Amino acid sequence: MRRIVRAVLVGVVLLVCAVAAVPQVGRVPDWEGRLTSAAALAYAVRDGQGLPGWDGGRIPYSWGGGHAASPGPSRGTCLGYSGSIRPCPAARTVGLDCSGLVRWIYDLAFGQDVLGMGTTDDHLLRLRQVASPDVLPGDLVYYGKPTGDGLRTHHVGIYVGDGKMINALRTGTRVRLDDVTVLRDLIGYYRLKTAW
Repeated sequence: MRRIVRAVLVGVVLLVCAVAAVPQVGRVPDWEGRLTSAAALAYAVRDGQGLPGWDGGRIPYSWGGGHAASPGPSRGTCLGYSGSIRPCPAARTVGLDCSGLVRWIYDLAFGQDVLGMGTTDDHLLRLRQVASPDVLPGDLVYYGKPTGDGLRTHHVGIYVGDGKMINALRTGTRVRLDDVTVLRDLIGYYRLKTAW
């Protein structure tokens, strides 16, 4: 039953993405619908479905993957890599890291590269924190710690409800579903500043 519901959601999302590409003068964006689309697209990626920029199959984690000029799976980089798998596989792996995943999903859901090529810290500049009771599927979940001049983040996932997120966790894994408690340093939930 869950697969049927997910398949229907993905169909609706693809339709919404097609409609979103058509300019609509004077219309206020449906932010809740776009967040719902982001959650459905995240499930589609986790399930290995083909989407624009990916022919299908489970997407591997790749350090720096998803940070090319256009959002979507790309070869990663070994620059700054500190993962446990040696030698670094990122430069030969087409995939996504955590911020590359959310960048691509939000590009598909919102119809433009709203998060940009940056890191999780860079993305926070475009977001605002959402109180736990107001979190919606499609909001982003950030991990890290407060510093003297703000926040230092190291991970992000896409909240999908029921205390779960879809994320690209680390080298050696594929995009997957995890509890938001999979990492201990949860900072909070975030939404685009331009959303209500």
